[in-house]
Amino acid sequence: MAPRTDIEIARAARKLPIQAIGARLGIPPEDLLPYGHDKAKVSAEFIAGLEGRPDGKLILVTSINPTAAGEGKTTTTVGLGDGLNAIGRAAAICIREASLGPCFGMKGGAAGGGYAQVIPMEEMNLHFTGDFHAITSAHNLLAAMIDNHIYWGNDLDIDSRRVTWRRVMDMNDRALRDVVLSLGGVSNGYPRQSGFDITVASEVMAILCLARDLGDLEQRLGDIVVAYTRDRRPVTARDVKADGAMTVLLAQAMQPNLVQTLENNSAFVHGGPFANIAHGCNSVIATRTALKLADFVVTEAGFGADLGAEKFMNIKCRKAGLRPDAVVIVATVRALKMNGGVAKEALGREDVAAVRHGCANLGRHLSNVKSFGVPAVVAINHFATDTKAEIEAVKAFVAGHGSEAILCRHWAEGSDGILELARKVAEIADAGVSQFDYLYPDEMPLLEKIETIAKRIYRADGVVADDRVREQLRAWEEAGFGHLPVCMAKTQYSFTTDPTRRGAPTGFSVPIREVRLAAGAGFVVAICGEIMTMPGLPRTPAAETIRIGPLGEVEGLF
Repeated sequence: MAPRTDIEIARAARKLPIQAIGARLGIPPEDLLPYGHDKAKVSAEFIAGLEGRPDGKLILVTSINPTAAGEGKTTTTVGLGDGLNAIGRAAAICIREASLGPCFGMKGGAAGGGYAQVIPMEEMNLHFTGDFHAITSAHNLLAAMIDNHIYWGNDLDIDSRRVTWRRVMDMNDRALRDVVLSLGGVSNGYPRQSGFDITVASEVMAILCLARDLGDLEQRLGDIVVAYTRDRRPVTARDVKADGAMTVLLAQAMQPNLVQTLENNSAFVHGGPFANIAHGCNSVIATRTALKLADFVVTEAGFGADLGAEKFMNIKCRKAGLRPDAVVIVATVRALKMNGGVAKEALGREDVAAVRHGCANLGRHLSNVKSFGVPAVVAINHFATDTKAEIEAVKAFVAGHGSEAILCRHWAEGSDGILELARKVAEIADAGVSQFDYLYPDEMPLLEKIETIAKRIYRADGVVADDRVREQLRAWEEAGFGHLPVCMAKTQYSFTTDPTRRGAPTGFSVPIREVRLAAGAGFVVAICGEIMTMPGLPRTPAAETIRIGPLGEVEGLF
């Protein structure tokens, strides 16, 4: 019987040795650090030797706001990379690593799907090459050294009430959001309130994904502001002498991971900040390496274009000097119907009116992407229940907005099902028509940057921020951080901070609950509404059905 599920398809794949994948990119075997037979890290020495080579074309894949109906952004990223290779354009894929929190929570695996997958699937969704564990350890080493410094005399005069550095773990655990540390007497230190974030929200994760090399990594780690003294002076990781040891822990994690697609094309999988609470892009070093080795690089940004694509443009491109040549916005008929008010259980029935109504969400994302000066095309990720009338409604809507929507069947057919999109993307990129620019300049005040994103991307009337937030932003500007971009932490399900408001809502404001300085990463985080930097597990977590089966294989992860 032919394989039918994602995991069956992945297990039936004929993988090439990772050295063969590296050879196609011109990476010698001695510059690959193998993890088994099918994955490897690319050496820092090889990457340094690529300096001076011309860059390939950069293609960003993003999507409409996610729904329970599914959009398939990663699947489309993988499929497009395979499609470009199928039409003779040497392409590499750059995506993020999976966090254990969503894998054991509600999302399951994250490596594409159907015949557009990156493999080895199980390893990618579990421990992979240990990068997330290294990030967790480096982050928590810094936390331990802060408390240790206070315990042994506190020469820096740290105000224990103003320690801003929390701890992290790569798992959803709402019970750890707010905790009291150091209970149990004198030998355990000084009690104080703190908490845990998920590892993908760690500034260390952001730093690893934005650093150019080990020297830049150590500099950024040292710049992390971890606390304030009693007279309100910032204390950094360098001040507590943690930056060197943290760099040692992260040295191997800094090297990008090379794997392959089902069609044996190269894929760099490295880093994994969430887009709803962090900047949502794979590592700069992986993207830059791929650009030196391939004619086309297809990368993705997390969640919808209002979060992932905005941060890709305003943070990653700004920090790394990248300029995207084209953008693909992924949508499904099912998700558009849900945005049009159809309940999940009714998505299988034809409803052209709901599709047209839900296209307002797609239209807003399309307009937002074009506002950065980058040409965009829409990929309709096909489902078997889609009708011809529904598909034509989407195509007509997109044509009315000056772009093209292309039906893609890569989930069922692999590269054969996405050739039309691949040719269109190559045509746009080759034309060199992108006039990319940022949404706001560096010199704009921090609060105005937040308001600019809220008004121009979310289409809010404005932001709501109390005096405490405004004073904090002004204080950071006076301290020399006013030039930093802004990273919005907001629900991914809506343009608003209310996850139930789908479509293209208007007449709302964006409440800013808290702001955090990520001086090492080089941005300011604005936490909006009720978004949490430590997620919780759902009522029925995926972990309940994950186990080792009778044949010794993982079951329930996908």
